Amino acid sequence: MQTLSSALALVAGVGAVAIVVAALVGERVPATAAIARRLHRRRTEWTLAVAGASTLGSLYFSEVADYIPCRLCWFQRILMYPIALVALIALVRRDRTSHYYTASLATIGAAIAGYHYLIESGVLDDSESCLAIGMSCAAVWFEGFGFVTLSFMALCGFAAIIALNLVPPPGGTDPSEELS
Repeated sequence: MQTLSSALALVAGVGAVAIVVAALVGERVPATAAIARRLHRRRTEWTLAVAGASTLGSLYFSEVADYIPCRLCWFQRILMYPIALVALIALVRRDRTSHYYTASLATIGAAIAGYHYLIESGVLDDSESCLAIGMSCAAVWFEGFGFVTLSFMALCGFAAIIALNLVPPPGGTDPSEELS
């Protein structure tokens, strides 16, 4: 499960970068622009897929694999789980404005996940405030492919959600997406 989760996180991270590149390349590459526009039209479904997979993955690691979440892991969960719920409700209600909510939560989550990854990597010191309530935030349960940790997976998921919901498609927003 660690290898599969690590691979999915890398796909999400690469996908986020690809969305940004497609938006920057714009109309100069017609095939890329067409794919980016289709992806943009289905951003709610993709957001639900990423947030849902992240939610299920985190529950698997804590409830089945018995990894104990640290304080920063809990903050990341507090931000990721509602994204899945908001995306599901937006999909059912055909809400075209949900990207404002999901992107806001994902941006805060990405900042926390990035900070957590820097602590896990040893770049920043752990304040050890986590130890007061559980695991150390510097504890690394596993490293997929030599660098993919649980916080890195969360960072990739949040980055994908941000890219899906904030990066406009090449050529701007679809007229069908305009609010009346």
